Amino acid sequence: MGSTPVFKPYDSDQMQLLPPSLEELVSANHPARIVKKVIDEIDVRPINRKYKGGGASSYHPRMLLKVLVYGYLTNTYSSRKLEEQVRQNIHFMWLCGMKTPDHNTINRFRSEKLSGILKQIFSQIVLLLSEEGIVSLKEAVFTDGTKIESAANRYTFVWGKSIKTSKERIKLQLDDLWKYAQGLAAEELKDASPSEFGQVNAEQVRKTIARIDQALEDKEVDKKVKQKLNYARKHWPDNLERYNDQEKQLGSRNSMSKTDPDATFMRMKEDHMRNGQLKPAYNLQISTQDQFILTTRCIPIQPTP
Repeated sequence: MGSTPVFKPYDSDQMQLLPPSLEELVSANHPARIVKKVIDEIDVRPINRKYKGGGASSYHPRMLLKVLVYGYLTNTYSSRKLEEQVRQNIHFMWLCGMKTPDHNTINRFRSEKLSGILKQIFSQIVLLLSEEGIVSLKEAVFTDGTKIESAANRYTFVWGKSIKTSKERIKLQLDDLWKYAQGLAAEELKDASPSEFGQVNAEQVRKTIARIDQALEDKEVDKKVKQKLNYARKHWPDNLERYNDQEKQLGSRNSMSKTDPDATFMRMKEDHMRNGQLKPAYNLQISTQDQFILTTRCIPIQPTP
């Protein structure tokens, strides 16, 4: 007969004379300790300014920042998952000092308190790495980039050239309408602005069309001209305002997605059918040194004609 197996005894209900310290349960070289050390040394006053005085007390922004940074380090991004971690994971519990912020608190901190602040925090961390001699801001860095497709609809796009063409079309048609009106009502328009229009805008178009309507009020006007005037009155000013807004969003780019204005149309890598396609995307670039990220940026790349 074989020998009887022997198991180590355990009792989940065993009481301990001295409860264990979380400090003892986090190993000396664990990444959570690095997160704590770095965030304890940075200046969080830019975040503190986002809080209003008075009222109920809030969770410390330094603690919430540790939760987010360590969460991202461990591929935990959901606020609900982070809420679970601060109640179940020893390392999160140690970073939080046993505090238990819920997912709403974590999400509000991320979306409201960190808005416009993350770049400052990131810069502080890079400078801290430099002061510690871990990286050098005087030596060469290595930059790499990748195109990431946007979730926006690829068929809802805006092209800069198309906007310029549409504005030029309105300008020429407005000039034609003005010349037509002068032909029928030269006396009424003799002291009016010249028919050569510069950079048309919504307000200028409204006033010009109103002046044309007034001049042609008692004249026999061609049916097609009436239709064009009606269309111009209803649509041109709003179209021009939309074109101007889109041009501001475009900036130096020549394309963007309507549903995701930050995305530019780029030629992506060929698929398995060797079809290269223009899709809304971002070109993300990261500069590193000794595997530490020093800078990040999103570069708008224009699509290949």
